[in-house]
Order: sequence, then structure tokens, then C-alpha cells
Amino acid sequence: MTHAYEPNGVAELTHLGVIRAIGPQAGQFLHNQLTQDFLLLKDHQARLAGFCSAKGRLQASFIAWRQSPEEFLLVCSRDLLPSTLKRLSMFVLRTAVKLSDVSSEYKIYGTLGTSAEVWGASKAPWSLARSNNAVAVSLYPAAGHTRALWVAPHQVPAPEGPTLDLGLWHWTDVQSGVAQLALAHVDAYVPQMLNYESVDGVNFKKGCYPGQEVVARSQFRGVIKRRTYLGHCTASAQVGDELFLSTDPEQSCATVVACAAHPNGGFDLLFCAQTQAVAEGPLALGQPQGPLIALRTLPYPLRDDI
Repeated sequence: MTHAYEPNGVAELTHLGVIRAIGPQAGQFLHNQLTQDFLLLKDHQARLAGFCSAKGRLQASFIAWRQSPEEFLLVCSRDLLPSTLKRLSMFVLRTAVKLSDVSSEYKIYGTLGTSAEVWGASKAPWSLARSNNAVAVSLYPAAGHTRALWVAPHQVPAPEGPTLDLGLWHWTDVQSGVAQLALAHVDAYVPQMLNYESVDGVNFKKGCYPGQEVVARSQFRGVIKRRTYLGHCTASAQVGDELFLSTDPEQSCATVVACAAHPNGGFDLLFCAQTQAVAEGPLALGQPQGPLIALRTLPYPLRDDI
């Protein structure tokens, strides 16, 4: 399926949900559990943050910000929200914070092009703008077009702009090179495998959090052998599909993390692959002699030195 591509508009993101963390120690709690610094979070900033297991494997990822002095909102994939909320709640103990699912209280839209620029989305990724109880978080661009995540209580009017097909928004997510964790990916990747250190999803200067030693060791001992890449294929791809090298037909070397139909035909995909396999290339979808994957350029450089 292809979409008429008009790089402007708004799409309701029904696949996302919202967790609220509120209380005098809400910031400290998030700081202690996630890969990002929440103690120094400013009102004009949001954070991309991961929630890891003790082995450093991602259990969830969030776009999060401070809603008020003692309140934070965390947007994540709705399919993993219940299990994530339950697991996070296990760590509350005596901490003065309350966690709850407030998805029913908020509406979430993706805004693209000029519809995003009115909210300041031409600024650096993860910057935040506020207006009339709505929050707009600047995201990484897609094919050179600005994008923003818009979140507001239900009583606030939706952002203005042409209606954007949800499938087209998913394509812009792929084009941005930033893979948000969904249920299919739980416990599969350390943050660097999804390039989170290159898109400000990990703070290596903050204190401990679950899996911190594994994440830091992977970074500073240079043992990151898998990265996420952007590619294009003429054939249909699905999340979880495997990619192969023709020289190694017995074992896959990559997995599709996200994919969406390209407006002009074919499919774009983010795939987590062995760096050596990508260097040897090309990769093929589904089997060694399957449709070839053409590499595309990510909208950010991979950081080797943090």
C-alpha cells in the first residue's frame, strides 16, 4: 500500500499511551530507573529514555517531560504500557511517587511539516514548547521535514492541519531513524543497538539505574557489534523479519525493528544488524537470495565518542 505524500499534516497516534509519575520524589525515581537524567530536566526539554533490565536489555522506551514541578508524563507504546507500569511500580517501595496509566485523559498527535513548525519543531530534537495546556516535543526529522509529538488533555482542541494518514506517520518514524520500543522488542536490545546513545537517549554521566553497568561497559569497551540502520526494499517487510548475507545462508545477521510503506513504492525499514555484516553486504530479506536491502542515510551521525 502506498500513500499520497504531502509533507504536512496531523495524525492521531492511537498506538501510544501515557504514564504519569507524580509526587515529591517523582524526578528522583525516574532518574534512578531510566537511562536519562531527570533531575536536571528543564521546562523546555523532553527526554528520550529507556527502561532496562538488570542485563541492560530494553524493556520500554519513553518520550518524557516535566509536566509540573512534581509531575512527569511518559509517552510509550500502548501495547507494552500495562506490563511496563507494573514492572516500574515494583521499584517504587517507599519512594514518594505514584505511577498511573492516564492514557484516557490525553490525546496524542503527530505533526509534520508546517503543522509541526508552528509548534517550534524546527528546533533541536527533544526541545519542548507549551501552549494552552498542550505540549509539543520536537522529534528527529523525516526526509528533511520537521516533526513534533503533540500531547494535551482531551478538552484541548486538536492541533490544526490537514489529516495525515497514520501509515504515512509510521513511515516518518522509520525515516527519523529513532525506533521506539514496542512489545515485540522487549528484552531484545541494549540501548546502543537501537542507536540511543547517538540520539540522546542515554546519559553516561548520571548515576546508576537497572542495567547501567552493562550499558556503560558496552559503550566504553567498544563491544557494540550491532547497530540500527535505515534501508529500503522493493518487497513487503514485517517487524521481526530476518535479513541474511548471501555468504552465510545458515544464520541471519539482522532483524527488522520497524517498517512502513514508502509513499513512492516499496518499503523503508529500520533493522538492527551486525556491523560487520553491513560492511560486507548487501543484505537480503527473508533468505540469502531474497530481495536486497538498499542502505539509506540516517538523519544523524552514529557517535563513537561520548
